[in-house]
Amino acid sequence: MASFRLTNKRRKALVGMAFIAPWIIGFFLFALRPMIYALYLSFQKVKVTPLGIKTDYVGWDNYKYAFDTDPHFVEMLLRYLRDMAMNVPIIVTFSLIIAMLINQKIQFRGTFRTIFFLPVIITSGPVINELLSQGVTTIPNIESYAMFELVKESLTPAVADPIMYLFKQIIMVLWFSGVQILIFLAGLQKVDSSLYEAARIDGASPWEAFWKLTLPMLMPLVVVNFVYTIVYVSTFALNEIIVMISKSMFDTLTGFGYATAIAWIYFVMIAIVLAIWTAVLNSRNS
Repeated sequence: MASFRLTNKRRKALVGMAFIAPWIIGFFLFALRPMIYALYLSFQKVKVTPLGIKTDYVGWDNYKYAFDTDPHFVEMLLRYLRDMAMNVPIIVTFSLIIAMLINQKIQFRGTFRTIFFLPVIITSGPVINELLSQGVTTIPNIESYAMFELVKESLTPAVADPIMYLFKQIIMVLWFSGVQILIFLAGLQKVDSSLYEAARIDGASPWEAFWKLTLPMLMPLVVVNFVYTIVYVSTFALNEIIVMISKSMFDTLTGFGYATAIAWIYFVMIAIVLAIWTAVLNSRNS
């Protein structure tokens, strides 16, 4: 039997497994059983009684109700997919730009990092809910700007509405960029500066150096940030689908069975979106 050789690749794999082992153990101990039980409840008509939870098997009725009968769920799902397709690339792009700016040798660089990371600390559900109610997450009177009128008049509603949505929600979108900025910043600090010096000697402009050096080396982190952003936005407490799931749990018409059904639909949809984004980004990286 050949002796086991601890190569550099195997060593890195073991280090990686050591870092994610607590999460994997925690998942199997605390998350897997509730997920399986939620899947079981999604095929049941659930009633909460003083004697406990009573279930009545209804097959795929809860899932059929979500797509055939519920007037809001499919609409919310499609709206969420549209918003995510716009928001996620903007968040990741903004994070990369800010990371490149504060990676420069400037004074108070640590202060700027703190400022951009601060929203991550304070963006809890109640805080954001209060900010939304006060209207401070949007630019005041932005619809009265001439730019908005130009967009409305020159573009079709199918194109103009998403653009207007982005401008209305731009402050809220940028609040989700703190962790991504730090991830990009960590990657930029590992790039060897001699590579940029060699590129300048060969006549490469800063723009060419970005596309030929910076972006290819950061592509693994771009994938990480896309995955993180999709998960972060999808699990945000004020996400309208999550709010709908919470309300459905205590609705006498639907109850726990329907709530777990739409939760699983939402989970599968997010998994598919993550798989598509990861496949597209990895194909460009290869």
